[in-house]
Amino acid sequence: QVQLVESGGGLVQAGGSLRLSCAVSANLFSISAMGWYRQPPGKQRELVATIRIIVGGATNYADSVKARFTISTDVTSNTMYLQMNSLKPDDTGVYYCSLGRYSGGRYVSEAWGQGTQVTVSS
Repeated sequence: QVQLVESGGGLVQAGGSLRLSCAVSANLFSISAMGWYRQPPGKQRELVATIRIIVGGATNYADSVKARFTISTDVTSNTMYLQMNSLKPDDTGVYYCSLGRYSGGRYVSEAWGQGTQVTVSS
């Protein structure tokens, strides 16, 4: 069973940046797609960004984070990243790394990490 371990969360002021990392216990070339979800306080988990590893690294973002967040992978270290810039208080939540696939044009998660807390102060 593939394990996913997130790191890099923390407290940051609005307008600041953070980079989340997700260490994957498998070769990224064996994985179809990955993504980042977040769960704001009192709300449902939402998909933030995905990357289709077997399709040349094509990326997709939620409208709320476009032009601010960047998802990427490093196949040499089997790590996925989420670079978050121009952070807003609404970005606060627990961020989860996900391993999955695309089915019918939609990302389907098959495994989760334990989550890392991101708090953006105003």
